[in-house]
Amino acid sequence: MLDIQVEERGRGGSGVPRRPSGRVAVAAVTLGIFTVMTAELLPVGLLTPAAADLSVSEGTAALMVTVPGLVAAVAAPLVTVRAAGADRRTLLVALMLLAATANLASALAGHLAVVLAARVLLGLAIGGFWALAGGLAPRLVAPDAVGRATAVVFGGVSAASVLGVPAATVVTESIGWRWAFAATGLLSLLAAAALLALLPRLPGRGAETPGPRGTGLRALAALPRRNRRVRAGLLLTLALVTGHFVAYSFVRPLLTDHARVPETLLGALLLGYGVAGVAGNFLAGSRAARAPRRTLAVIAAALGAVLLATLAAGGTTPAAGAGLLLLWGLAYGGVSVALQSWFMAAAPEDVEAATGLNVSVFCLAIALGALLGGLLTDAYDLTAVLLAGAALILTAVPVAALSGRNDHS
Repeated sequence: MLDIQVEERGRGGSGVPRRPSGRVAVAAVTLGIFTVMTAELLPVGLLTPAAADLSVSEGTAALMVTVPGLVAAVAAPLVTVRAAGADRRTLLVALMLLAATANLASALAGHLAVVLAARVLLGLAIGGFWALAGGLAPRLVAPDAVGRATAVVFGGVSAASVLGVPAATVVTESIGWRWAFAATGLLSLLAAAALLALLPRLPGRGAETPGPRGTGLRALAALPRRNRRVRAGLLLTLALVTGHFVAYSFVRPLLTDHARVPETLLGALLLGYGVAGVAGNFLAGSRAARAPRRTLAVIAAALGAVLLATLAAGGTTPAAGAGLLLLWGLAYGGVSVALQSWFMAAAPEDVEAATGLNVSVFCLAIALGALLGGLLTDAYDLTAVLLAGAALILTAVPVAALSGRNDHS
């Protein structure tokens, strides 16, 4: 492992240590993001068999998504503030080891309460890791490569939604849902080793180098009050992510019951969704770096339209359901990177703080989406989750289109 470090000037003019090659560091961070987000969304791909094995309803089993999302929403801003002076590499490795522990404990659990306790630990790891890692690109690569590096890092978020869940589905169908948790635990250990080996030392901002607006929870809470584009971005995150997960938390029954897709095709279809989502991430990434407002408005309109089309196509043919699933993946794949680009443009001197707030709302939205979807599924039927998801997502269109029209958009 190279010990040579170079001093380059990051945003705001402060010197930050960086190894000569930032690509491997970005790859390690991307693997970490992919791993924790896959762990968070893992129950989506194994909801039905896990619920049956644990003797609970699918709506109750969706708490496996809700609980870590709620915990991560609290952990993200707290870790950003409380660990201000700590080395980021050390923190990221520790959080990844915590994720490994949580996943392996879930694999061995015999009761839903034990799984949920392990998911609390996972929520701590998710919130802290994403908040710290999301804004690292400016510290790892040259300024002209930040946009591309950000797209790569947030490709890990998209890949978790669109590749991690399908992979978990394949493992579940082949050898059981517990092995999906175990495999994710082993992947977490691999990611921890990669971060330790490939990341440079990344000193945090301590009391001696405060941010432009100070430190602490009070300064963090003040950011959306004084920055209207940050406020708008948080609303966009809440609408887009909640709406998506109202429906996506139940993608398995949506495919089998609503679209009449044979269970034997689920793994292949979700992998296709994954490929489309990764393509959507990189397609949106380059555009979002230049025009985050327009990019997010287009993504919201497309995603809402796909959910409404899925609602209308229910009970028609499996081919129609499969085609709409691919469009769903393509549209949602660009959400994470476009939102991060929005916050980097909205608060260039407070990227880590803005990212922490975004992660908090993002994780809260995942939890709310899964919870609302579970309530709607238990009280009504699957068409209710599609209608509610589309309605929430489409509220983001005017917010994105009208926010910051006089700024770089």
